[in-house]
Amino acid sequence: YEHRENQCLIHQREVGADVESFSTGLRAALRENPDVILLGELRDLDTISAALTAAETGHLVFGTLHSGTASSAINRIVDVFPGHQQGLIRAQLALSLRAVVSQRLIPTKAKKLVPAIEKLIVTPAVATGIREGQDHYVRTAMHTGVEEGMVTLERSLASLVRKGVIDRETAFRHAMDPKGLQHLLE
Repeated sequence: YEHRENQCLIHQREVGADVESFSTGLRAALRENPDVILLGELRDLDTISAALTAAETGHLVFGTLHSGTASSAINRIVDVFPGHQQGLIRAQLALSLRAVVSQRLIPTKAKKLVPAIEKLIVTPAVATGIREGQDHYVRTAMHTGVEEGMVTLERSLASLVRKGVIDRETAFRHAMDPKGLQHLLE
């Protein structure tokens, strides 16, 4: 990617070439007092811990993570830590996480790929679910949080079907909640 300057300064570091690891690069970036930090991938305890610390100190942190759904991304982060630290990590996430966006690339009728997204906004109810480890709070909030901007995978799939981008069979094959998708398509 090419980042063009427009009254800003962008420092990009490549793991292996400029820094030893993601966590080393993140710690170096924090010394420069950045406004925004973008991490290519949150894959280990040190990187996730440093990202949480950066978010808690007021930095806007974006990171990527391989996960099936927006809500399972939270559990992927928590599960990286030993059991005795998971309560603290849940509390940190509940305070600092603002949103999770998940996408799946779905084959279209035109033999291309289109993203179906999930968008989880951390509302007070979601923060409670994260803090208490109650995944059902998070999923329920996603289903009822349309006005807050939340989108379930099934809602995204249903929209793609209604627009004629994907067929029903493809949508059902990728749905996490086929009954919910059926309800949305009726």
